[in-house]
Amino acid sequence: MAQNIVVSLFEVESEAYQALTELKQNPGTESSFLTAAALVKKEHGALYTMDSFDTGAHTTDDMAIGGLVGALVGVLGGPIGVLLGGSYGMLVGSIVDADDAMQGVSLLEQTAVKMEDGEVAMIGLAFEEDEEILNQKLEKFKAAVVRFDAATVAAEVEEAQTMADEMARQARMELRDEKKAARKEKRAEKKAKLSADWESFRNKFKKKEKEDA
Repeated sequence: MAQNIVVSLFEVESEAYQALTELKQNPGTESSFLTAAALVKKEHGALYTMDSFDTGAHTTDDMAIGGLVGALVGVLGGPIGVLLGGSYGMLVGSIVDADDAMQGVSLLEQTAVKMEDGEVAMIGLAFEEDEEILNQKLEKFKAAVVRFDAATVAAEVEEAQTMADEMARQARMELRDEKKAARKEKRAEKKAKLSADWESFRNKFKKKEKEDA
């Protein structure tokens, strides 16, 4: 049985909610089962979760696959997705010609088109022997549907998470360096001020000595 990440981009937001609700109530059968799904929307350049469900019916031999939907949404909505909007932030293509544009392209490497502000997508993990079963459930909605191999996406998500961790590490190092440089500059300023104060005091003292003499 194939394990697929199914991405559906909806033209109408209310239809996206309806689709998620219907699939939550009836996730499928042994031939086609949607084990988890999240409804996401892009606003002001950021991706956030509007609604989601998880049946808990994950594979016992691959826990990474089980939590894949949440991890994927986290990557796409996190710093990697924001920073690399031209690559990792590209979830799915515009609804126009999306079916043709998205086929055979890595989920985390959409380079031709991307989600625009206001667009809504459903990301789900499906165990499928027959893809047409889920397709038929979604065909009544104005939505473009594309699939990605779940294991491949899991590897990409892991790589993206590693990249995010490295970015965070580098950011912490840069912050420490900046603070260190700022402290050094502040010490130099204080030293210069103390030297100036001391020189001013010396000049006043010398002046007073001359006046007293």
